[in-house]
Amino acid sequence: MDIRALTSEYAVSPQITPDDVRAIAAAGYRTIICNRPDYEVVAEVRADAVRSAAEAEGLHFVVNPLPQGDVNSEAVEMQRSAIETSDGPTLAYCASGTRSTIVWMFGAAANVPAGDLVEAAHRAGYPLASLRPLLEPLSKV
Repeated sequence: MDIRALTSEYAVSPQITPDDVRAIAAAGYRTIICNRPDYEVVAEVRADAVRSAAEAEGLHFVVNPLPQGDVNSEAVEMQRSAIETSDGPTLAYCASGTRSTIVWMFGAAANVPAGDLVEAAHRAGYPLASLRPLLEPLSKV
């Protein structure tokens, strides 16, 4: 498992397995968000399999699939809402963590300067400076 914190309350990861969930819970995460569509993965790691493991550990599980190249406003709002309503830190995953990072950036853009979002992504290993011109108009800070 390769968990990368973007903030103290939100981290991303490449694909997780049901066997990873116990360690995720032990690390203090309270919500898991699946951003990977089921058609990209084998049955053993599809959302329902991870959901079962998460619920067995008392974690909240949200499915918000993001097809490659399709981060839309509904997905951004769903991600933002799941993060805001979580009763503790949230871990989101996709194939590499990139989509989970991008959807978070757009959800946080109104309240966090674009440069800070780009820097957080970069520190976590996601060089997404090309998104800065798209994030800046969304900022209210």
